[in-house]
Amino acid sequence: MRWTDDHCHLGHLDLVDEAALRAALDAAAAEGVTRVVDVGTDLADSIAAADRAARYPEVWATAGVHPHEAQHGIEGIEALLARPEVRAVGECGLDYHYDHSPREVQREVFAAQVELAHRHDRALVIHTREAWDDTFAILDESGVPERTVFHCFTGGAPEAERALELGAHLSFSGIVTFPSADDVRDATRLCPDDRLLVETDAPFLTPVPHRGRPNHPSLVTLVGQKVAEVRGQAVDAVAEMTWANATRLYDLPG
Repeated sequence: MRWTDDHCHLGHLDLVDEAALRAALDAAAAEGVTRVVDVGTDLADSIAAADRAARYPEVWATAGVHPHEAQHGIEGIEALLARPEVRAVGECGLDYHYDHSPREVQREVFAAQVELAHRHDRALVIHTREAWDDTFAILDESGVPERTVFHCFTGGAPEAERALELGAHLSFSGIVTFPSADDVRDATRLCPDDRLLVETDAPFLTPVPHRGRPNHPSLVTLVGQKVAEVRGQAVDAVAEMTWANATRLYDLPG
């Protein structure tokens, strides 16, 4: 089986040097995770992700400004989209749980990044937390890029239906393994085969049974196994469909 971890943060892992990063990628490959998407959350983080992707053929990058960092603006992000290893805009969106940036600024910066995805024909990676209505309102106003994913999907069936009606993909993280996440599992069952993705969001959201430890791309297999169980599908079928979906979404070599 081959897996894509379609959303992780290699720069946030506790990796002290290039040898440690190489070891982490090799550990993932040993589990069949042979492709990872390293996601930027601000300008410096996005540059670092692009640089890692340029050094490691199994790594691809995104460039964007997380809602927590929206107050710093998006200057410099557009230039990164010219780099061939940068395959998406984001993660970007709205986070009303922490409000680290003012909500009005979050909305402006999210809309600006939606426009970048349209202009450069890049996938759009959305983070939304406790902000579903405003997220959908901005997408309705700005138009949904042809290739869009709601990463670390945390909604239930109603939010999944709205996202799917827009043509978006849903990416499921280790949350799908949490005992309390019945609503996320309901959304997992609703997702069509051709819109399904799996991720770690490493080093965050470590799946059961490894809660309490930092997450790593190698553990996306546990997410995939739980998704397969919830959907009543074979694990190898979920691996292959999510690989194909990530290939299309991020316009990656097959």
